[in-house]
Amino acid sequence: MNTSPLQIDEFSASVLAVPPLARQPDLTLDVVQNRKLIRHIEAGGFRTLLYGGNANLYHTSTREYGQLLDMLATSAADTTRVIPAIGPDFGKMMDQALLLRNTGYRTAMVLPMQGFTTPEGVAEGISRFVDVAGIPVTLYIKSEQYIDIDTLGRLVDEGRIAAVKYAIVRDDPAQDPFLQALVQRITAARVVSGMGERPTLVHLAQFGLASFTTGSGCIAPKACMALLRALKQKDMPRAQAIYDLFMPLETLRDSISLIRVLHDAVTFSGVADMGSHLPLLSASPANRHADIQAVARTLLACDQNF
Repeated sequence: MNTSPLQIDEFSASVLAVPPLARQPDLTLDVVQNRKLIRHIEAGGFRTLLYGGNANLYHTSTREYGQLLDMLATSAADTTRVIPAIGPDFGKMMDQALLLRNTGYRTAMVLPMQGFTTPEGVAEGISRFVDVAGIPVTLYIKSEQYIDIDTLGRLVDEGRIAAVKYAIVRDDPAQDPFLQALVQRITAARVVSGMGERPTLVHLAQFGLASFTTGSGCIAPKACMALLRALKQKDMPRAQAIYDLFMPLETLRDSISLIRVLHDAVTFSGVADMGSHLPLLSASPANRHADIQAVARTLLACDQNF
């Protein structure tokens, strides 16, 4: 794992893979299969791994969290930045702050909390976490009500927020005054598109965001990195062609479950066996497994062309 000081230009150098987490039938971490998936992602050119929603860290116990940190640190290559998620509740964040303190991790992503928050409370929680853990956070935003831009900007200025994973869904991603104001306040270099491939063309081409997060790219990392390069080079015809390869799996994820379908798709593709789902989630509907397997294997086959 890369333990060097975090540099902001890292966020524009690589797509951020957001992998699922492999587990044994007894729900313990499967070190072998997690390492197999990490090696596949790294071989495709990725240099950042973000373990969050797709890994179902919402339901990971604090007791297991230390084991998870150790496994990821020893599984990733020396050139790979690993960003673990924390929270989403304040109590869990502070327990995890103690586990992250004095480790090689240089930032952690705050999972979004639905309800029971105020912008002022979120800011205070982040500040307290940073004071204990000694590292800045990457903030995951899914709602305009979660934190206001002025408060977020202040936390960036104070060195408490390093970057933002932006994931507010719009009917038309090109019409997003909040995102425009966010970019103007903290610069596009600190913002990554946080909803997979679907809004990526607009977010990078129009708003100039640094990069994007991907789940499907864990199956096709070479193609995903090629998409980032095409967008950076403003080669929109090539970007569109690569983008279209990801849409069948992304559409299945949107229609069934983002997390559950990706977990099963990685297994069905043959890249690695993700094993059991961690409750309170469960496997994708059995009657959709053939569909998931077909699109996952097609996407993996396409990756060989890059």
